[in-house]
Amino acid sequence: MTGPHVARKRFGQHFLADVAIVDAIVREIDPRPGQTMVEIGPGLAALTQPLVERLGRLTVIELDRDLAARLRAHSQLEVVESDVLKVDFAALADRLGGAPLRVVGNLPYNISSPILFHLLDFAHRVQDQHFMLQKEVVDRMVAAPSTADYGRLSVMLQWRYAMEDVLFVPPSAFDPPPRVDSAVVRMVPLAEPAAVDPALLSELVRVAFSQRRKLLRHSLGKWLEQRAFAGSFDLQRRAEEVPVGEYLALALALAARP
Repeated sequence: MTGPHVARKRFGQHFLADVAIVDAIVREIDPRPGQTMVEIGPGLAALTQPLVERLGRLTVIELDRDLAARLRAHSQLEVVESDVLKVDFAALADRLGGAPLRVVGNLPYNISSPILFHLLDFAHRVQDQHFMLQKEVVDRMVAAPSTADYGRLSVMLQWRYAMEDVLFVPPSAFDPPPRVDSAVVRMVPLAEPAAVDPALLSELVRVAFSQRRKLLRHSLGKWLEQRAFAGSFDLQRRAEEVPVGEYLALALALAARP
């Protein structure tokens, strides 16, 4: 574990280096002693160190074996050396004592959406999530209907979480600096989300936004016809004009058919 670590492009590594930004992120997370927290992609431990100082113990998920080896030198860290997309967070929560997880991380921007969708399956075991992401992605996550940023990601995540863009992070805060602006988002699982079939909702929303410039009768309308849907749904709109609640209601109606 000698010498500086060189950022690896294939892992999308950009290491947080601005102390003021780190302090601001920690304030937003507000870690408390004894809480069960998991950090995704700890990297060079810029966020890890202040978190573990406040928590006492911290579990980290790191794919890069060299970084994982460095992190194991910290006695207060449990290191899970793995691709986060392969981690069973329910099993991890059970192993850590069963308490709801607080999940944090500077997510690799090249696979941020797959990570967010992977974590959807474990939202019932999570207390909250704080992630640093590309600002463009955060804008899409929190977007309201009838805006250019509103899309499949908005609907799928807003079904399950209350979300808030809590902090802007400039490229200069990283080493090496990315070519994009970043932001920190807070995600709190809803206590009583609509009990929809995730796969059905995902397909429905994917079809709806597949031709987002056209009216829904050209895309979702044909999809509903194939399923002999006899209910009412206004297809004389574009996908971005439909609120999350209406997509959820349609998914529930489809699932309730004989």
